Amino acid sequence: MLSQMDDRDGRSAARGRAGATAPAETAPQPLASRMRPVTLDEIAGQEHLLGPGKLLRTMIESDRIPSMILWGPPGVGKTTIARVVAHVTKASFIDFSAVTSGIKEIKAVMASAEQARLSGERTVLFVDEIHRFNKAQQDAFLPFVEQGSIILVGATTENPSFEINAALLSRCKVFVLEALGEEALVSLLRRALVDPRGYGGRPLVVPDPILVKIASFANGDARKALGVLETCVANAGSVDGVPTITDEVLADCTSRKALLYDKDGEEHYNTISALHKSMRNSDPDAAVYWLARMLEAGEDPLYVARRCIRFASEDVGLADPNALLLANAVWDACNKIGMPECNCALTQIVVYLSLAPKSNAIDAAYMAAARDAAERRAEPVPLHIRNAPTRLMKELDYGKGYEYAHDTDEKIARMSCLPESLAHRRYYRPAGLGAEARWKARLAAVRDWREGRTDVPPFSSPAYTGGAPSK
Repeated sequence: MLSQMDDRDGRSAARGRAGATAPAETAPQPLASRMRPVTLDEIAGQEHLLGPGKLLRTMIESDRIPSMILWGPPGVGKTTIARVVAHVTKASFIDFSAVTSGIKEIKAVMASAEQARLSGERTVLFVDEIHRFNKAQQDAFLPFVEQGSIILVGATTENPSFEINAALLSRCKVFVLEALGEEALVSLLRRALVDPRGYGGRPLVVPDPILVKIASFANGDARKALGVLETCVANAGSVDGVPTITDEVLADCTSRKALLYDKDGEEHYNTISALHKSMRNSDPDAAVYWLARMLEAGEDPLYVARRCIRFASEDVGLADPNALLLANAVWDACNKIGMPECNCALTQIVVYLSLAPKSNAIDAAYMAAARDAAERRAEPVPLHIRNAPTRLMKELDYGKGYEYAHDTDEKIARMSCLPESLAHRRYYRPAGLGAEARWKARLAAVRDWREGRTDVPPFSSPAYTGGAPSK
């Protein structure tokens, strides 16, 4: 049987049977490699997939895995799960890297897998970073997955909907792996301190608060957490003759000062609240400070960008319609370049939102409508605005009395589109600051005409036609 075990640390690949023991005379491995789990029980987190009785665990333990895509952020166990499969499966296991392989290598592996299938043997093919394969390379797998020559296990940090060919994706089950929680990371770090593969048997003092800070800094990434621990151990000072990791050592090894920020606890919500309320109060200095506190502590910039998008509608709205466009552009910039480069883009949107005219009319409109939808009778859609695609519906007066706005001189019909019991409800109440002053004037002109308070067509209003807003 053919098996190719890919070494993720850059050393040459070794060919041999999956799970074979490496030669004793090898270069020292990083802590994360030494501590890589070899059983399902050793894998940190992912209880929703690997807990007792869960689907993926059952499939692996029974050696009946389907073709699948493992999707999740870095350091959450995608490759580890594949390695566990390599240890338990009775099939040939081939470890394949999308970074170093091309069409030629794919065809050679597929030919070997097809020969194995004809001999009654199964082949599990693990493709790390499968999103790096282009369409032609992904297409090369498709016929072999379809005819059962291989069981494909792909790992990706990118959304499979966008990065994996639809035809290939439809033949694979997608398992979503989550960033590891702080508790899981702390447990993993403790195990590294006592496991012989890690620092078991060595005199070493690492206080629990240090482990919690490392876990917080790692941001859900097990590989990163173990890497920080390894660096700290290498630089540990001596206290009473025993190597000890202190706050000072940790700060030196991470080059971060604000490690006390709890990303899942009270300080997380306190700080984002401070940022939001500073922007709402038009205080850019305070807003930038709270932004820096979050980013320097390791907060996900996309989380902050998402909150800015929400703020652009909730607290600015139509007072400055460009706020939402800029907030979306900043999210895109953060997604493309990440930290630390995206800190300027986030500062730009935070200052912009702080100085933008404010209106919560959009948020208030939705909340008022939501209360009516939840608390009042679910009124039927008025007959005149119902769709009438069939003869029966037309006979039942669906669409009867509907006025096509484009056929009117005013381009607005006087009919109401709300249920009769809600006909006089007003949800959108513009505050009138910034650009919303124009929307307020337009809305007033439309309502006055529709409700018969004036015969002057709405489009004759300077505000409606784009002139200066009325006072």
